[in-house]
Parts: sequence; structure tokens; C-alpha cells
Amino acid sequence: MRGLLQFTLDLFDTAADPPRAGPSAPLTPLTPVLPRPDSSNDDLPSPATPGDAPLGLASFVHPRASREIRLGDARIAFEFTRGKRRTIGFVVGAEGLSVRAPQWVALRDVDAAVREKGDWILRKLAETQQRHARLESARIEWQDGVVFPFLGRQVSVKLDPAHGFQGVGAVLDAGLAGENPVLRLALANNATPAQIRDAAQAWLMRQARRIFIERLDHFAPRLGVRWHKLSLSNASTRWGSASADGAIRLHWRLVHFRMPVIDYVVAHELSHLRVMDHSPRFWETVESVMPDYAQLRRQLKDEPVPRW
Repeated sequence: MRGLLQFTLDLFDTAADPPRAGPSAPLTPLTPVLPRPDSSNDDLPSPATPGDAPLGLASFVHPRASREIRLGDARIAFEFTRGKRRTIGFVVGAEGLSVRAPQWVALRDVDAAVREKGDWILRKLAETQQRHARLESARIEWQDGVVFPFLGRQVSVKLDPAHGFQGVGAVLDAGLAGENPVLRLALANNATPAQIRDAAQAWLMRQARRIFIERLDHFAPRLGVRWHKLSLSNASTRWGSASADGAIRLHWRLVHFRMPVIDYVVAHELSHLRVMDHSPRFWETVESVMPDYAQLRRQLKDEPVPRW
């Protein structure tokens, strides 16, 4: 079997990613922040409609599952697609297992490939399930007094309808020693969750732009590059991307993390202005300004980001 096919594992935590073609090299997808958007594929067979799993049998069912297999004591219903590729690829994401294969590979060989990688698949599915549970537990319920992370610290929300805060609608108070900083929002006490969320998001996005520009200006001279445009992103699977023309995109929700983690992503994207792939030379470039980038990269993957 191994002589017939070369397997590629599309991991979220690979040590180094393959070179990317084209003018831009987006940041390696790590842990998706939000569920992936739905996608369509003309080659997708009719979705499987498996019945209930036997008692005690673990189930991992992709919402667009088209094939099903048993791996040990687990039932795996996975998304299967074909495309113009040379190898069988596996992706374990927020929705479950996706398998992609060349047009010429027989279905029995696809199933054999899944079984061969069964230990890895089960481990990644379990890790993803645990990560999803952590994300759900960190979901923000937008109301007066809610707490959310900003630059690694917990910030409390306080509705303050008596103030306009110089037209910006919000201000951050440092608070007393030992207490959380307080984000005061110029909203009525009966504001809806959507209004509170939107006001907090607007404030966070303003902070994100200010912080990102400051860090881009800090790291660009050290890397010997120039950036010319910053866009705030809300992508579901990427923290950032860079284009050869110096355009940088960074996810605004990075401001939930501590500053060293933000610095890693900024340095990562600026390094792409020197090396437009994820080759060893690229990682050496990142390491030149972020010696502990591997640890920070792991934190970016593992630390739960609150769900909105």
C-alpha cells in the first residue's frame, strides 16, 4: 500500500509547511478560530446517513460526511472529495475528518489509507473535540459585567450611559490594584447583547489596528523589510497573511492574546516579505527576531480563544 501511494498529512501543527505558490503566503492555519465556512464540491457523493452508533462506540461525524469507517472502537464518518492532486490528503478540523484523493485512486485504497493512519486520525479527532469543548466553555455572553481577555488580561464590561467618552463610545479604566481593568461602554443599561457585543468589538478593533501598526513598525526594520498596508481580517482559519507587495492582513481577535504571541504573528507575516514560503530559511528568518517562536506558536494553537 505504501508503495502505491504517498500520504500527505495536512496537519494544523506541522513543524514546517510546504512552499506555497503565488504572490502571497498566508500564515499556517493552526487552530481555527471559528467554524469553517461551508464549501461545495461537484465530486462530493451523496451524504452518508448512518444510523445511531452502538452503545459505547465513539462517533466522529463530519456534517458533510459521504463515507464511513470503523477505527477500533470509533465510528468515523468523513467528508470525501476528489481533485487534481497526486496524493491522499487528510485534514482534521473543527468539523471532523476530511479526506481528499486523486481521481485515479480506488475507494478501497482510500479506506485502506484511512485505516493505516487510524491512530493519528483518532488522536487528532479527540484533540479537536477537547479543543472545541474548551472553546464552548469560553463563549462570551454579552451583558453588563461580562469578562473577556485583552492582551492576556481579563477585562470586565461596564455599561455607562452617562458618558459619551469623547465620541468613541468606550474607554478602558485600569481599575484598582488586584482588580480587572474595566471597559466602560456608552450604552443604556437595557442595551441588547448584540449592541454590547458590537460596541466591544469596535473598541477591540481600534486597539488591534493601533497595536498592529506599532508592532509592524517595530519588527520591519529588524527584518529589513517594508510594509505599506494593514488590513484587519476576520478569517475563520488564518491569523494573518502577507503579500509580496507589502500588504499585511492580521486577524483583529489576536488582541485576546498576550503581546508576545501577537509579536510572533507579526514577525511571521513580515518574514514572508523576505521568504514567501515556509522553508527552513523562512523559519530561520522568524527565529532571528523571535528566538522562542516555537513556544509562542504552540500557545497560539492551544490557548482557547473566546467564542462570540
